[in-house]
Amino acid sequence: MKDEELRQAMAVLESYNAQLESITRQVKLLQISLEETNRARESLLALKEAKEGDEILLPVGASSFVTAKVAAEKKVIVGVGSRVSVEKSLDDAVTFMAKNGDDIAGALNKAVNALNEVEGMTSQLTEAIQNEYRNRQATDQQ
Repeated sequence: MKDEELRQAMAVLESYNAQLESITRQVKLLQISLEETNRARESLLALKEAKEGDEILLPVGASSFVTAKVAAEKKVIVGVGSRVSVEKSLDDAVTFMAKNGDDIAGALNKAVNALNEVEGMTSQLTEAIQNEYRNRQATDQQ
């Protein structure tokens, strides 16, 4: 490997490492989003099973809950993206959360696959660069 090729390989490796950091952040955000969506869906399902007048605990975030009495009409305000929320029936909200969870899980799967692919390429390139440095050291010692 010539010096210029080695410099190019190092630049590509740096680019791969930046991609790894970016994809890792994306995976973490998607995991958090999926967990949040699943918790919301579970809460909506619990609300759906409750009867009018039942007292239930509803999560409000940060491991905090409020006590609420179930009303006869079960309407839900659901965030649909870009800081926009709409009122939906409980059944529609559950369906929306399930689809949203499926979409997030799909995106998470793609991100994990991309992460694995970039990790593989990074590993191969790192090994090639290390081999080149070992070869150069061996040549210098002779």
